[in-house]
Amino acid sequence: MARFIVALLLLGLCGCASHLATVKTIPARLPTGLPAGEPLDSATRYLAAAEHEQALPALGHDLLAVKISEGVLERQPKNESGRSLYNFAVARVVQDVDRTDLEPWRHPVTVVTDEGRYTLVSPKPVDADHDPSRYDLFPTDALKIGGKFFKTYSTVRGVGAPIAVVGRTESPQFRQQYKFHRVYAPVTAIVRFSSRQARLEFIDPLKTERITLNKQVFPLAADFDAPTALLIARERPERLGLSRVMNPGAYADTAMLCRLQQFDPTRTPVIFVHGLQETGASWAPMIDTLRHDRSIRKHYQFWFFSYPSGYPYPYAAALFRQDLDGIKRAFPNHKRMVLIGHSMGGLICRLMVTDASDKIWRDFFATPPAKTPLASDTRKLLEEALVFNHRPDVQRVIFISTPHRGSELASNWIGRIGAALVRTPQRFISIYASTKPLLIADPAARPLNRMPNSVDTLEPNDRFVEAVSKLPINPGIPYHSIMGDRGRGDTPNSSDGVVPYWSSHLQGAQSELIVDSDHGAQYNARAIREVERILKLHRE
Repeated sequence: MARFIVALLLLGLCGCASHLATVKTIPARLPTGLPAGEPLDSATRYLAAAEHEQALPALGHDLLAVKISEGVLERQPKNESGRSLYNFAVARVVQDVDRTDLEPWRHPVTVVTDEGRYTLVSPKPVDADHDPSRYDLFPTDALKIGGKFFKTYSTVRGVGAPIAVVGRTESPQFRQQYKFHRVYAPVTAIVRFSSRQARLEFIDPLKTERITLNKQVFPLAADFDAPTALLIARERPERLGLSRVMNPGAYADTAMLCRLQQFDPTRTPVIFVHGLQETGASWAPMIDTLRHDRSIRKHYQFWFFSYPSGYPYPYAAALFRQDLDGIKRAFPNHKRMVLIGHSMGGLICRLMVTDASDKIWRDFFATPPAKTPLASDTRKLLEEALVFNHRPDVQRVIFISTPHRGSELASNWIGRIGAALVRTPQRFISIYASTKPLLIADPAARPLNRMPNSVDTLEPNDRFVEAVSKLPINPGIPYHSIMGDRGRGDTPNSSDGVVPYWSSHLQGAQSELIVDSDHGAQYNARAIREVERILKLHRE
């Protein structure tokens, strides 16, 4: 019963994680409402005939449909019917190639059509990561996307067939390269004709905004939602949320900083940090919305930091610092970054922009780190968690629903049940045993006979929370606050149901926005627009 109560508590704090995304394959439908008349009628007939053919004959029909519609676009660049048919036909070519394993990027393919033979080619991959053979290719017009995070679904209009690519195998070096263990990415396919040759190209829409087709310049079509939906539907990261609270030590290897696109030294990294019981998937609605803004795509690259949220957040912050040091080594030319943190993730971000030096250590212990009688490995871990200064590689922070002064919900009987059910990692048990005799007594703090966990470190009277709240954010780093009031309009007496305004409010914030939202303000449309506004302000 107690576990059921805490599960309800945590799900209530962060929202139910079931069915965040659903993806079904469906038959692609020919564009409707096309005007009658040649030459588009011919293209339509070829596409209809291809639906009843095996892959190779179908490829011939689909290529002719591409050629016809490409000719229409050459003569009439604004012809919407020509664009729709071109995109549809290119998507079918990709499907034909995928199901026949022809691999035109390795060797030219002769295709027999009603108008004679054509040669299908594709650029050779520049490296293994760009080899189409390593991926399953899903034209997004043949996918039905749904679920909690995809109640609305949008694409970028333009020329080309949006494709969701999914890695067929896991990358063995994903941690060292700071990427997800399996690729889920958007690409856009186009086909260019030159005499009897058809050239199939795959373009990264996060890098390229416009293409030239027969000397005409077009915006590139894109679908950023479908790859994200496939990732969430297949990997189901939300299943880790509660498990990583209840038993963080068992999921230590899930702590990671991950980039969501290829690294680009010209774009500012934006790193999202989730809160209690959440995962990196919690940011999907915000990231997908931001990616639909051309200016945001041009200037920013998105990353996320995920961690077992049962850890005390000072320790999670230490893990975050280690990963930030890692990307400095892996990508030494990266720009200074923007951090966006929700709830406890905001507290982790707060520690990246705060100068504590050894002040917090001295609040806990009577002696400085070097003179505190601890085993070297224990001292090292505690120093990483308690001794820190602001990071020069962080340029701006956005706090969303962040309990800077704690949450009384963590102190009440439900929070106490939740805290008691979080399993303390074995390593922390031994550290607590060796440090307890050395700790300065704090009569205001709740007495504990174990290392504090994440729920404990969200209490208003937690000694770490109190110590950090007394330290200012580095004055050279601008920060912003977004919080919810559940639509009551009662600020400064407001609350999002978990974090009250008195805890989330920070003096000195460059901006503060209160939205009609509960604790999940990162999903609020107005909050997302505010993040977009801040990012556009940041690049100026």
